[in-house]
Amino acid sequence: MLPIGITKRISLQGALLLFEAVLPRGTLTDGNMNFWQKIVKPIIGLSPMDGVTDASFRFITAKHGGPDVTFTEFVNVEAAFHAPHTLIRDFMYSEIERPVVAQIYGHTPELFYRVAHIVCALGFDGLDINMGCPATKVAAKGSGAALIRTPELARAIIQSARQGIQDWRDGQTLAELGMEPEFAAKIHLVNCLRRGREIGGKRCLIPLSVKTRIGYDSIVVEEWMQTLLAENLAAITLHGRTLKQGYKGDADWNAIGRAVEIARNSATLILGNGDLKDTGTVYHRVRETGVDGVLLGRAAQGNPWIFRIKEQVKQALRSAADVTIDFQSVGLEERFRVLLEHSRHFEKHSMIRSFVGMRKHLAWYCHDSPRAAELRAQMVRVSSIEEVVQCLSAYAETLGLRLESAEPPLNDQASQVTNTASWFL
Repeated sequence: MLPIGITKRISLQGALLLFEAVLPRGTLTDGNMNFWQKIVKPIIGLSPMDGVTDASFRFITAKHGGPDVTFTEFVNVEAAFHAPHTLIRDFMYSEIERPVVAQIYGHTPELFYRVAHIVCALGFDGLDINMGCPATKVAAKGSGAALIRTPELARAIIQSARQGIQDWRDGQTLAELGMEPEFAAKIHLVNCLRRGREIGGKRCLIPLSVKTRIGYDSIVVEEWMQTLLAENLAAITLHGRTLKQGYKGDADWNAIGRAVEIARNSATLILGNGDLKDTGTVYHRVRETGVDGVLLGRAAQGNPWIFRIKEQVKQALRSAADVTIDFQSVGLEERFRVLLEHSRHFEKHSMIRSFVGMRKHLAWYCHDSPRAAELRAQMVRVSSIEEVVQCLSAYAETLGLRLESAEPPLNDQASQVTNTASWFL
């Protein structure tokens, strides 16, 4: 274990030498091999959401809910060429999130090859390629869901990412990719600070997956699935809408069910996504379609507790009888306690100087509260943790509640996030 004080004083050149000593050719960070196959089905994970699933959101969700798998927000592979040091910031995570998957997007296969090395070096459990984002700024450049229209490019991207993972496993270094020695040293220090100890072990392949949609402007799930299945991916997550739909209309779970049938004789897991409002809906969708799992998105916003009963859902699905999932609502006192913990974590660990990014989360926590609209109106104007405490204290007093505003201790190493990456950016 490297004491924090000592770690701060290590020179970048010295850290690089240590990095090469700890990770010589043929050895590497913890690899979880194909963790997808180790999770009891159905998998119930946290879906990546741009602007939502940042390091603080994932930490709180992992601590108070415990999804089977978490994903980072999607990160543009162009950063590997234009601003490689920002990748350390964008790929922050804590040990409590494991298994944790880095999600990336773009349209240049060579850059996926480079970023795959970085993802492996940072100790992620898996790599996911976003082929489902419908945002105009993403799709207009041929990335995200636009790749559904260019299947050959999509396959080239998958193959490049896989080759990057394989070459990393076989001993290729970041220096051999032309990256500066200081960058490799920063990755090593960030890993040490997050884990509190050196990283050792044998290099291994991490699983590659894709998150996508059922089509571009029409449903082409049969053709698109055949294209993706040809690449022997560990998992494919299908959102039940086309790019053209965006998030309008209903998710087509019949199309997701057809994808499950197409993949039945393959080793690729199929996960569904879209309109999963609660655990009861999860139960019925899994039972109807036979998906290997689901990723929850909007249902987890302001509600990390939704994952608490995932084992109950799994047990119910193993039963032949149709059952009701019993979800116990979370009391206001616990809701506010977690809201404050989330706010403090965001203020302490976020690389964003502004507290504005926390406001939407605060508004989500207010759901189902008495006079929720009034409370949300106040939360979307706060600019610091102090203002959040003041606002909640006044609100709790009107309800006769006692607000625990003291900051809880964070002694568990698994709860530490690499906020110290800011030293190096």
